Amino acid sequence: MAMRFSAKTDKPKDTKGALKRLLKYCFEYKYRLIVTICLCLCGNLLSLAGPKLAGNAIEEIACGRGNINMQVVEHFVLLMIICYIASALISYIVSVTMMKTGRLIAHRMRQDVFDKLMTLPVGYFDRNQAGDIISRVSYDIDVISTSISTDTVQILTSIVTVVGSFCMMFLISPQLVVITLVTIPLAVMYTRFMGKRTRPLFSKRSAKYGQMNGFVEEMFSGQKTILAYGRENKVTENFDVINNEAAELFYRSEYYGMTIGPSVGFINNLGLALTCMFGSVLYLYKIVNLGEISSFVLYTRKFSGPINEIANIINDLYSALAASERVFRLLDEDEEVEDIEEAVELVNVRGDVEFDHIKFGYVEGRTIINDFSLKVPAGKRIAIVGKTGAGKTTLINLLMRFYDVSSGHIYVDGNEIRSLTRKSLRRAYAMVLQDTWLFEGTVYENIAYGCDNVSRDDVINAAKSAHIHSFITHLPMGYDTVISEDGGNISKGQKQLLTIARAFLYDASILILDEATSNVDTTTEQEIQKAMTSLMKGRTCFIIAHRLSTIQNADNILVLDHGDIVEQGTHEELMNKEGTYYDMYMSQWQ
Repeated sequence: MAMRFSAKTDKPKDTKGALKRLLKYCFEYKYRLIVTICLCLCGNLLSLAGPKLAGNAIEEIACGRGNINMQVVEHFVLLMIICYIASALISYIVSVTMMKTGRLIAHRMRQDVFDKLMTLPVGYFDRNQAGDIISRVSYDIDVISTSISTDTVQILTSIVTVVGSFCMMFLISPQLVVITLVTIPLAVMYTRFMGKRTRPLFSKRSAKYGQMNGFVEEMFSGQKTILAYGRENKVTENFDVINNEAAELFYRSEYYGMTIGPSVGFINNLGLALTCMFGSVLYLYKIVNLGEISSFVLYTRKFSGPINEIANIINDLYSALAASERVFRLLDEDEEVEDIEEAVELVNVRGDVEFDHIKFGYVEGRTIINDFSLKVPAGKRIAIVGKTGAGKTTLINLLMRFYDVSSGHIYVDGNEIRSLTRKSLRRAYAMVLQDTWLFEGTVYENIAYGCDNVSRDDVINAAKSAHIHSFITHLPMGYDTVISEDGGNISKGQKQLLTIARAFLYDASILILDEATSNVDTTTEQEIQKAMTSLMKGRTCFIIAHRLSTIQNADNILVLDHGDIVEQGTHEELMNKEGTYYDMYMSQWQ
């Protein structure tokens, strides 16, 4: 089994741009945020009143034994208690409000991402691991939501506290403020310096987690293959490499991030020591009193505390910004090319298909389909065979406009497919792919997928045509039995039969069968072939097959090699030629 590893590591992108776009999501709830900011302002102003009231109480006590007015002290203490209780209640309301806001923003962002995924071309999913996409939808948005819920409250509180504390400190003693401000530039410069070092690490960490999720998803989906080939140790070694890289990036980012807080705290404590030393000198010269020094010291702690908190949450903010960059990069992906303004609906489909000198390559400079031309009258069965990489599935991708041709034209009922709306074009096809897809729901819902307003009898008839009705009736609840995610509680052959029944029910004019019977046993395959023979009557069919025994009744068999038709004809004609098809057919029987 092929294993994909990406050597790519994300470099820090436009952080300011990501922040602006994140704020746009926040501004959708601007009234809620305005109320939160007002409450935050009120709560912190009440909290800021505490040190001043404490200083007044201490100044009264400083009058000495026998001269203390306890009623005044009790008055200030009571006011302190009221202010702190009110501040705590408001802080609780603010926290709950921001938690709900973060949840709403995450919900909206996930909806936007999911809606975007529904508009992206197939090529995006071919280029990106499913686990990495899932990581952006779940982990990255969770990081953003948590940051909005917690870090935003801390930042708002810190701003109000820093500004309020500074004003009160300046009113108490401008001289001591000068001493306090000596250490602030040191803290700011250190924080900015460390921020430049940690921001790239958080971007790389998010990218590495996406790669690890992609690897885990890929390995789980191929678990049976891993066990069958005894590759457990090799897979574990490969996971250890990715896991160690992720752990190393996590350690480095957290290490540098966590050193910011203690270092800034040390700088702030140094400033506090200087404040106390010079404050005592001012007290000796009676420039300030004891209560003012006490209030000033408390305000200094309040002033330096938020700076310390901001330093501690910087690594969380960088992690959230790195996650938002990954989410916004997905949202900025080019969507499937829109239908032209003159696009028309494809109705009353007959099933005439024509490929007119088409050329195509998934990567520029690497052509897969060179100069392919083919006319398929309505109701004909076309089988496409060839080695892996010959271009069989690519033709189907082009026919359904999962990709557009580089040059040339494809026509359905005489209409160039780019002149048709994609929805109407794709409604003309029913597909049964080699890789079956079932969702968590009842058997009835899985068969009826894509069909609106179908009766239960229609579903049962489709199941009978696919030779799956008997199996369904023996299930605990028949057609109401719930299938687990991706059909994990039924066999591969049964899953394939259900998808075939789905195609029977869809009643499209053009059928695409990509190894439709590859996952069923020989006996079941023969039964399905009989049912499909009647189903194909009057419909245009494109059959991709490796089992050449299943296409002997095709009206035309195309043998592809590197995107070119090297042989075509009926089974008998190609066997008589004893060319490429003959060799392929005989090798299977041998």
